[in-house]
Amino acid sequence: MTLPVSHRFCVAPMMDCTDRHGRFFLRLISKNVLLYTEMIVSEAISRGDKKKLLSFNLNEKPLALQIGGSSPKLLAEAAKTGEDFGYDEINLNLGCPSKKVEKNKFGACLMKEPNLVADCLSKMQSVSKLPITIKTRIGYDNVEDYENLHKFIETLKKTGVKTFIIHARKAILGKFTPKQNLNIPPLKYNVVYKLKENFPNDEIIINGGITSTHQIKDHLKKVDGVMLGRSVYHSPYLLSDIEKEIFDNDDVSSRQDVIERLVSYVKEETKKGTRLNQIMRHTVGLYHGQIGSKKWKKYLSDNMMARDSDFQKVKYIMTIVQNNEKIMQTIA
Repeated sequence: MTLPVSHRFCVAPMMDCTDRHGRFFLRLISKNVLLYTEMIVSEAISRGDKKKLLSFNLNEKPLALQIGGSSPKLLAEAAKTGEDFGYDEINLNLGCPSKKVEKNKFGACLMKEPNLVADCLSKMQSVSKLPITIKTRIGYDNVEDYENLHKFIETLKKTGVKTFIIHARKAILGKFTPKQNLNIPPLKYNVVYKLKENFPNDEIIINGGITSTHQIKDHLKKVDGVMLGRSVYHSPYLLSDIEKEIFDNDDVSSRQDVIERLVSYVKEETKKGTRLNQIMRHTVGLYHGQIGSKKWKKYLSDNMMARDSDFQKVKYIMTIVQNNEKIMQTIA
């Protein structure tokens, strides 16, 4: 069995956010966080262009592949394929609440079928030496009693799964949009804490509504790891504080260093046919909460978000970055 990666702090899988370009950008800021791919459906991996779907830059590692599906056969194939591509972990999505996901029988609706999920996990582990993990919620619809969640985790644990990422909200299936499911159901962190108390030898990772290093530290007193999603995407330089305060690493890159290295990446990627906006859209929040944020966002919007944006426009961006850095140093 491959040694598991650290889940002390993870960036959540997010559709249209944690693609390979978004992950490369985040890795320039943080050396230690565990990154996750967007969810990729097992059927797509089986029938689609595997190289296009699964290829990544080695600098993104440690990196986990999140897959969705409910076919034990296809999920096993996807897990083995992910291992062959060099991922560090395979994660099964049992938490996505969208109507499309439910219609295709994967995501949070699978909480209704623990035995099917257990079969899927067993098949995945039978073909892959990578750690197989799950991401789920504390309940669904009107099923939110702790006993049901405990039984669900207990059933999955019997397959050999040892790492459980828990979004501390229930999923409302068929009624709420994914965005509503991220905000309307109340957060119940104590439920996740109780899971850790009841499963002390397993790894419990908490997710949902966490926005600061202070909150991360508080959660780490009661669980094994913390996962953030939107907070990091909207304010990616938060990862520099996480490096310092959670990983005790003061060797972090400045925003200017990050962009200088990203420009080199952009230059190589655009030569391969990648559009400029596919990369730079992930950097919008780099100066979130800082002087210069408005100018940064405006330049990106005016020059780098169109499908036909020219790489030459990237060159001027360093002038904006340097000016922002000077202003922040003066204030500091």
